[in-house]
Amino acid sequence: MWIPIQINENSAEPLYHQIETQLKSLIVSGQLEEGTLLPSIREFASSLNCSVITVRRVYQDLENEGLLRTKQGTGTFVANVAAGERDEYKRAVVQKAVEAAVDTGISVQYSSQELKKLFLDILQIKYKDAGKGEVQE
Repeated sequence: MWIPIQINENSAEPLYHQIETQLKSLIVSGQLEEGTLLPSIREFASSLNCSVITVRRVYQDLENEGLLRTKQGTGTFVANVAAGERDEYKRAVVQKAVEAAVDTGISVQYSSQELKKLFLDILQIKYKDAGKGEVQE
């Protein structure tokens, strides 16, 4: 099974974190449904051109978070993520990204009004491009 993970080798973010973040997003968003069999650690590492140890760490971390489950001799599967948990994961991921954007705005002395306008402008563009319609303020 092919999993759409994009690796940026020029990023300062560790490789395992890039993989883990993207895989987590695919699970939380429902793009990888409960019961989906993931590639073996070796197969996934080979497709990503990375170490088996890196993929093993990603699988273990996500299993510890309850997003994956491994059956000995069968493979690693996407676990059942309850709607409430899914919503909490989504919220946490988005909150972290928004907080980082606000921190960046503060660091370059962007006013809260400038940041709000920029955020709303980007929100409008992105949702229009995604075919989600107009954004209500």
